[in-house]
Amino acid sequence: MIQPAKRLDTVQEYYFSKKLREVRGLVAVGKPIINMGIGSPDLQPPTKVLEAIQGSLNDVSAHKYQSYQGLPELRNAIATFYKNKFSVETNSENEILPLMGSKEGIMHISMAFLNEGDKVLIPNPGYPTYTSVTKLVGAEPLFYNLSASDNWQPNFEELAQQDLSNVKIMWVNYPHMPTGTNATFKTFEKLIAFGKKHHILIINDNPYSFILNENPISILQVEGAKDIALELNSLSKTFNMAGWRVGMVLGNSTYINEILKVKSNMDSGMFYGIQKGAIEALQLSDAWFTAQNKIYTERRKLIWELADKLNAVYDKNSTGLFVWAKIPEGKKSEEVTDAVLYEKDIFITPGTIFGSQGEGYIRFSLCVTSEVIKEAISRFS
Repeated sequence: MIQPAKRLDTVQEYYFSKKLREVRGLVAVGKPIINMGIGSPDLQPPTKVLEAIQGSLNDVSAHKYQSYQGLPELRNAIATFYKNKFSVETNSENEILPLMGSKEGIMHISMAFLNEGDKVLIPNPGYPTYTSVTKLVGAEPLFYNLSASDNWQPNFEELAQQDLSNVKIMWVNYPHMPTGTNATFKTFEKLIAFGKKHHILIINDNPYSFILNENPISILQVEGAKDIALELNSLSKTFNMAGWRVGMVLGNSTYINEILKVKSNMDSGMFYGIQKGAIEALQLSDAWFTAQNKIYTERRKLIWELADKLNAVYDKNSTGLFVWAKIPEGKKSEEVTDAVLYEKDIFITPGTIFGSQGEGYIRFSLCVTSEVIKEAISRFS
């Protein structure tokens, strides 16, 4: 038997990969499981986007290898989108790199900048992929705690007390997943100053910008941000295109070129039709966001009602595709979610999968219809 690489000793199977297999097993034996665990949009992409990909299939270049940097029209659309939505100016030639999803970007950035033994600042709670990718490339995770008492913003006094030698990257994620908290512009200013002072590359992972968020902001809006920061974004959540795998990384040309060195050795370009659809999505009017958020607002109110059934407390000002809720003192996150799964046939996510600071919290997804949420509520009657 051929032994796996030692790097795999550092990571485990992704929680949702394992847990959803368990959920499928329950469904297979007839359990009426309601899945509120993952943030995979159930709504359809915009009609114009679907028409764009359909209309592109007979184009002369549709089925050839594509540029590693994406179509120029796609990079231009991303640049225009960032200018219109965030007032951020970027050079579409060399400061934007389309990605097959922002998750791909996490790996590419880590491979481009991290050596074995380098350290990486990772939010706790935070997206588990930051940790797993860091370990896979041989770097060392260094967690910084986020807490409700600080409104889930970095505590810079605590950060300054850590040993920051050999720290090369700091992951931030606002609007924050899993808590739904938005960054303040002051937080972004502090992050850029922190990165410059300690020579740490700051990367904001920003895929939830426009969901239930009245004030979308980008870290690249801060003066001088491009000197020390990158931003990832995605069409997955904003335009219901999760399975399409379309994302982007933006930053100065030097950083982007280093990431391109990795990417160009790992794929052969994004499918032409998907790029054409992405271009159309990025050109949609604000009416799209208004319509989507009307649906999510209705769903969120119902999720709040469901959370009330569990005596859980939540922040009504949170943004994004989830409701993050604090369970009663003394209860454990996984005990609560397992009880709900096996007693009520409802799958929700324990906060602990996002780090130790997630203990005492649970997360509900808004990617289920209002009718299904009402059914979930009825199971507590």
